[in-house]
Amino acid sequence: MTTGWEHFSHEADMGLRGYGVTPKEAFEQTGLALTATVTELDSVSPDERVDVECEAPDLELLLVDWINALVYEMATRNMLFSRFAVKLDGNRLSGSAWGEPVQRQKHMPAVEAKGATYTALKVCEQENGGWMAQCVIDV
Repeated sequence: MTTGWEHFSHEADMGLRGYGVTPKEAFEQTGLALTATVTELDSVSPDERVDVECEAPDLELLLVDWINALVYEMATRNMLFSRFAVKLDGNRLSGSAWGEPVQRQKHMPAVEAKGATYTALKVCEQENGGWMAQCVIDV
């Protein structure tokens, strides 16, 4: 076929969704969802702290930057994280992630998170007054 189009599945991708009373809590929960894609959260000890700074034009793009920063730190430090703290100041995020180096026998990583996408990207206040943050990551 020289021209045309087709649909194809994204079965290897994973949706992340976090809920919280505030946007910062929803971002923190999305960080937990990221780690839970790779391994069991309970297997990761929050021993070492890594700080992350992000800035973006809006909360949705900030979520992508946050997840991508975590993916970067996981890859370059060979770490997994099980605790997150986020501070939002307008469109700036200052965050910390606590975790430990990957131990294959202990963590048995299922997949490697490669990065956040704009697919299904949403950060919004819900009818119950809480917040939801979601995106899809490539795995």
